[in-house]
Amino acid sequence: MFQILNKVCKFLIIITVMTTLTSCTSSKQVFQKKTAEEFTIQPQKEEIVLTKEETMHLPACVQKYLEYTGAIGKSIPQNVCIEFDAEMYRKPGEKPMKSHSVQYNFYGNYARFFLMKASKMGIPFRALHIYKNGQASFQVKVAELLKVVDISGEELTKAETVTLLNDLCIFAPGGLVDKRLAWEEMDSLSVKVTFTNGNYRVSAILYFNETGELINFMSDDRSAAQDDGSMKQVRWTTPVSDYREFDGRRIPTVGSTIWHYPEGDFTYGMFTLKSIKYNLSKQ
Repeated sequence: MFQILNKVCKFLIIITVMTTLTSCTSSKQVFQKKTAEEFTIQPQKEEIVLTKEETMHLPACVQKYLEYTGAIGKSIPQNVCIEFDAEMYRKPGEKPMKSHSVQYNFYGNYARFFLMKASKMGIPFRALHIYKNGQASFQVKVAELLKVVDISGEELTKAETVTLLNDLCIFAPGGLVDKRLAWEEMDSLSVKVTFTNGNYRVSAILYFNETGELINFMSDDRSAAQDDGSMKQVRWTTPVSDYREFDGRRIPTVGSTIWHYPEGDFTYGMFTLKSIKYNLSKQ
């Protein structure tokens, strides 16, 4: 009798797991669906070439940056698709988790869809960021079954608005003429930029070198997700380097993401750009 019951229990467990696997919508499916929807909502429009005259209101070091990156004379980005390889760290001193990410950003009505896949000790992880209609969410799933992170709300949306600004400054500099940006020159090689998107207003300091390269981005408006699910406001920087040409545009290909905690700096991500494409008509 007990053997029969054990077999029945095992059978029920298998059925339950299989049902869960087949009924669960994967992070990749959500990512693809949301991105495809956004291409429908924000179809590619006639391209507008950025002229030098349109940049004259910007601080001098930003104008030089746009010239250096080749943004002037190129079409203003309407959307962008970016692929990275990265090493991610959960805590200081731990071994990194290798990952690959794909993201789509849209610059009419600002939207961002980011999917990272990684594995640790053979266990797959998926991290999904969605920013749409002025609201953000962030989920991390283990083996596409167990949600270990599931965050949304105002604090996350503000943090992800900083990420949008960061992406714009680094990967789509032609979009820095956007009227939703306000500028304040700090000195000859640094400026403060303030970005307003809907109900959210965030700022960052951009640092440049004499060549015209953007070399760092610093913001105090981005919060870090803590182990207990809470958000903690911490200074965030993203130094970048190794500029290379992609279809006539110079873009940094190496970058780090750093939290500056009172107890010490924590570099939690080291990214290498693999590909970048602008003004796509579909996914």
